[in-house]
Amino acid sequence: MEKFDINYSNEVMQYPPKKSKGSFDEVVGLYCVRDLSLADEGFKLIDWAESRMPVLMHLREIYKKTKPFAGYKIAGCLHVTKETAVLIRTLVETGAEVAWSGCNPLSTNDAVAAALAKEGVSIFAWYDNKDDFYWCIERTIDKPPHLTLDDGCDLINTVHEKFPEIARNFVIGGTEETTTGVHRLRARQQAGQLFYPVYAVNDTETKWDFDNVYGTGQSTLDGIMRATSVLIAGKTVVVAGHGHCGSGVAKRAKGLGATTIITEVKPTAAIKGLLEGHQVMTMDEAAEIGDIFITATGCKDVIRKWHLEKMKDGAIVCNTGHYDVEINIKELEEIAISKRTIRPNCEEYTLKNGKRIYLLAQGRLINLAAAEGHPSEVMDMSFANQFMALLRFVEAHKQGIRFPNEVMDLPPEQDEYIASLKLKSMGIEIDKLTPEQEMYLRDYLAGT
Repeated sequence: MEKFDINYSNEVMQYPPKKSKGSFDEVVGLYCVRDLSLADEGFKLIDWAESRMPVLMHLREIYKKTKPFAGYKIAGCLHVTKETAVLIRTLVETGAEVAWSGCNPLSTNDAVAAALAKEGVSIFAWYDNKDDFYWCIERTIDKPPHLTLDDGCDLINTVHEKFPEIARNFVIGGTEETTTGVHRLRARQQAGQLFYPVYAVNDTETKWDFDNVYGTGQSTLDGIMRATSVLIAGKTVVVAGHGHCGSGVAKRAKGLGATTIITEVKPTAAIKGLLEGHQVMTMDEAAEIGDIFITATGCKDVIRKWHLEKMKDGAIVCNTGHYDVEINIKELEEIAISKRTIRPNCEEYTLKNGKRIYLLAQGRLINLAAAEGHPSEVMDMSFANQFMALLRFVEAHKQGIRFPNEVMDLPPEQDEYIASLKLKSMGIEIDKLTPEQEMYLRDYLAGT
């Protein structure tokens, strides 16, 4: 039986999860992580991230003096990376009580999780916790949270569906980090089933124009290269979806010397891809000529069995969307006669037609399952947005203000503030409008 480090007790749930039956260690805090002995490695990783996230560190220094989150419990469900740990530390140092779980079964760094547990964070996360994924999320709600921070909407859905009384009567607000989650939240709102307000942090300019584009682009190619060690130059790379994430992936692939193909369902996105120098075609057409396939759509069944059967011998398929539904793995299993693991995060499927298809990271997020996720520098702005969004809820709550149960946009002034802090940390100055220029821009009568 695999050993886990566990310190957990609760009147309702006394037992560790299915895969985690093992020893109980008396350590400060309640947690379930894979191996506490990894903590020293985790501390080093977190320290490295802190040295690359000056905006969030600046906010920490400002608000740790006043501790605005004192008395507030925050439940988080987000990839447990070194960058996430910087956000968690910032919330703790500014007064919050934090409980955390991973938002994807293969996106937890076990060393970082161990370090957070050692620091007293109630964290329930380990790499490949698929069987116990929702158990971990539910543990963060054992003590009802005032605020939720989500990436993919699994935490918010769990609170709403399993603990609606908490969602209706206790939670004052939440935040959502990613496109997939925002889509789900808007659908929930439209159905009249959103019980507390949520800020769409994903939709801020300093998130999706940077994190989604440059973060996803770099980390996705990083994950593919770690999982396969293949040369990208000279390959034909097919990117399904040309939104913020897909456009970043296509740019990075092209920059590494690949021939790039875009598949799309949205005409305007397809035209953007074409004008950026990519070929545009259907997946049916691309399946026959691609060497590497990357899905980035947020939708299911983007690659089906007839696409897989058309692919070249040796084709590589992977996903950088939030959920493992974009490649129909069940159909891949059905048309395969054998399967073997070639190297970590790389499985070879031999099809009935004799061709070999290589599936990376079990069809889950390639950039987190096979690499380290987005670089710290770009997560700096995204997590600064998260911090400021949660702070808005707390400040409003202290004034007796309750926002409507809607998916809300953050004000553009917050974007400009965070971007200005980022530029300052990089030693970059920009121009300022003169009073005359500001007046000119407000003058609606100005003409030729």
